[in-house]
Amino acid sequence: MSNFVVIIICLVVGVLLARFKVVGEQGIKGVNAWVFYVALPALSLRYVPEMEWSPEMLFPALSPIVMLAGAWLFVRLLDILRLHFKGGHLDIGTRTALFVTIALSNTGFIGIPMTAAFFGESNVHYAVLNDQITFLLFSTVGLVTVMRTAAKTGTGTIDTAGKISPKAVFKKVLTFPPFIAFVTALIIPHFADISLANPVLDKLMATMSPMAVFSIGLQLKLGALKENKGLVTAGLLYKLLLAPLLIFTVALLIGAKGSGTQVSIFEASMSSHITVSLLASQYGLNPRLCSLIVGVGIIAGFVTSSLWALVL
Repeated sequence: MSNFVVIIICLVVGVLLARFKVVGEQGIKGVNAWVFYVALPALSLRYVPEMEWSPEMLFPALSPIVMLAGAWLFVRLLDILRLHFKGGHLDIGTRTALFVTIALSNTGFIGIPMTAAFFGESNVHYAVLNDQITFLLFSTVGLVTVMRTAAKTGTGTIDTAGKISPKAVFKKVLTFPPFIAFVTALIIPHFADISLANPVLDKLMATMSPMAVFSIGLQLKLGALKENKGLVTAGLLYKLLLAPLLIFTVALLIGAKGSGTQVSIFEASMSSHITVSLLASQYGLNPRLCSLIVGVGIIAGFVTSSLWALVL
């Protein structure tokens, strides 16, 4: 509960400081830089070395991939329906912003504590694995998708002509600080014990979600909710209801059972992954839509996730 209170405080403070113009665009970029360059790498260095693989970990590892694929299909179908009923496609920036914002869950700051609360500390390792796979998808698929769209729309810094080379994508992924930290955390523990750094990493990692939510609050324009209510509603429909239902259905079809499966479904019901929406905003892909889905989803998701826990 304390994590949820911290999230609400950071969100409200962000909204208020933006309302009174205390923090400008450069301030937002500075906050985002801390998240991407310090807090997220600390998260990987802290948790990845402690992961232990077993057959029971397979479903928690695969469920974020299934959810991401479902989000891609959902956005495509939504775009087709929009063309049929409104006579036009979503612009590519909005389509990408919607996709990356609903494709991944906030499995860390919200998901891990809620897993501990509803399923016990003994099952938190499933949530940690789910979170790290989500993080890997964010650092690769999320980053590449956002970069490609930003290049096409001219809001990115790589190529305003609408083209992006595989070499540029590969270089950006390999030099993305969270991805570097993830790979480092996989390799170094085989040669050295980095657990002595855990107290420091805990402190740095703890800043991630408060800073990220604060940034969302700075960009959250509730006045824009009316003009974006259709897309926000659609995004939250998938993220809070259809995504966990999809993972639940897959579990039934393949006969997956046990605590790992329950935690995977529960993690899928969390609100949107905060940092991937920040990434989309950083590249100028409909920041208002991203912040609205995340901001409204944090509050609504606390209720819907609790209901999913009761169902499970």
